[in-house]
Amino acid sequence: MAGKCKGKRTTPNVEDLSKPSKWRLQHGGFSEPTREADPETGSPVQHRRAVDTLGMMLTNGTITPQMREAGEIFRGMFRAACFDSMSTSQILRIHDSCVDTLSTMQVDARRRIAAAVDALGGHDSPCGSCAWLVIGLEFSVREWAMRQGWAGRTVHGPVGQGILVGTLGTLAMHFGLTPRTKAA
Repeated sequence: MAGKCKGKRTTPNVEDLSKPSKWRLQHGGFSEPTREADPETGSPVQHRRAVDTLGMMLTNGTITPQMREAGEIFRGMFRAACFDSMSTSQILRIHDSCVDTLSTMQVDARRRIAAAVDALGGHDSPCGSCAWLVIGLEFSVREWAMRQGWAGRTVHGPVGQGILVGTLGTLAMHFGLTPRTKAA
């Protein structure tokens, strides 16, 4: 009489925490890790930088340095306007004060973002939508193209990248990074 066959005992795969997770790697590449000292504790740490869309496009020669700078200006204003942050509640509330007010820096940044999006054709235009989601909220071009569409059709990857290049060119002109040429 033969005994019962016991199944092979497996140990669960332990994730290496010194490397980006599989989920994070599917959203873009990383640079090689650099070792530095932590400024607060002095202990050695290893940093990996996520590769951003504008940096890759500049490296590939798809956009000019002025276009990249225009994208960085827009992204900086977007963050200053607090369009990308999660709203939180104050732990300490002061009686008769309003926590929902905007600072003058936020109001100014929001005005400048509105002017830039208007120069791109508004929020519903391809360039305005691309600037808001790809540059401001840092979606990938593929993610934006899959969720965006006009006339019942989705935007394909190469077309989405072309829209991003046009958006960056218009932003560079809007921010005064490239000179305006007069048509003959």
